[in-house]
Amino acid sequence: MYTATVFEAKTNFSELLRRAQLGEEVLITSGRARKPVARLVAIDPAPESRRIGFMKGQGNAGPEFFDPLPEEELRLWNGEGE
Repeated sequence: MYTATVFEAKTNFSELLRRAQLGEEVLITSGRARKPVARLVAIDPAPESRRIGFMKGQGNAGPEFFDPLPEEELRLWNGEGE
């Protein structure tokens, strides 16, 4: 759990929202005694990272995929006109 004062929360609100979206709980405190006054949590935390290889075997790139691009297309990719 991350703790921030009201001043810190006002100053860094976007960062606190990002933390909450990632599933972290943010406690906001007030006064010299840092009394807890609010808790910031995401409505729906960000989904867990995706598993590598979850679509293995579901697509096919033929050997032509690795062939060099034609000169005209290569120029377009390099921003040399249309």
